Amino acid sequence: MKICSLASGSKGNCLYLETGDTRLLIDAGLSLRETLLRMETRGIDPEKVHAVLVTHEHIDHIRSAGSFARKFNVPVFASQLVCAKADKFFKKTQLREFESGSTVTFREVLIDVVPITHDSCDPVGFVVESREGRAASVTDFGIVTRLITEKLRGCRFLNLESNHDVDMLMNGPYPWELKQRIKSRHGHISNEESLALLHELAHEGLEALVMAHLSEVNNHPEHVQRTTASFLSDQNVCAPHIVIGDQYHAGPLMEI
Repeated sequence: MKICSLASGSKGNCLYLETGDTRLLIDAGLSLRETLLRMETRGIDPEKVHAVLVTHEHIDHIRSAGSFARKFNVPVFASQLVCAKADKFFKKTQLREFESGSTVTFREVLIDVVPITHDSCDPVGFVVESREGRAASVTDFGIVTRLITEKLRGCRFLNLESNHDVDMLMNGPYPWELKQRIKSRHGHISNEESLALLHELAHEGLEALVMAHLSEVNNHPEHVQRTTASFLSDQNVCAPHIVIGDQYHAGPLMEI
């Protein structure tokens, strides 16, 4: 299994996942040019990608989903509501619509479509399972539901949101309405909430972890790296390779 966080944050998100014989992009929120440049820096061949999975219709997740799919003649998987809402991005694209909560079979992988809460029309996360195990990506969600927790158990890899430090958010420069939206059930989970979820998900088979979608204004990457490593060390259950998702540079290409 190979994973690379090509971009993570409010300006663009893109995760590369190679599992079994299947290569996927989860979201494509950078420009097509920047996506291809970052793939090249990590030795990832875009012509070998088999599909793009879309979590929701916000521009930082779909900016180049359609253009990538058209250029390389691959399908885009998205919910029916997202396809309708973002139809201008997907013109002349092979669309594979799914329902939130369903399981999709593609090539030799099973893709669990996990419903989440966010201020978009039909947001989801994904759990992808192959003969090499389970990998999950869940970002842009405001509350940790029991369903999310149960669906994400037993993964070898997690791409998990850790958006903000609550004190930094509440004492920061954002207007009150935006602070309330971020903290709401349709916003983003905090560092503390992310660690609480990790407490439930940590197991000896967890080998790699990307802490994703960090706020540039209301979070510190070094703090998230340090507290996550310390937290997992205290749990004494697993010692995954921890990467902090970066907005401006591709992360390492991890192989587990």
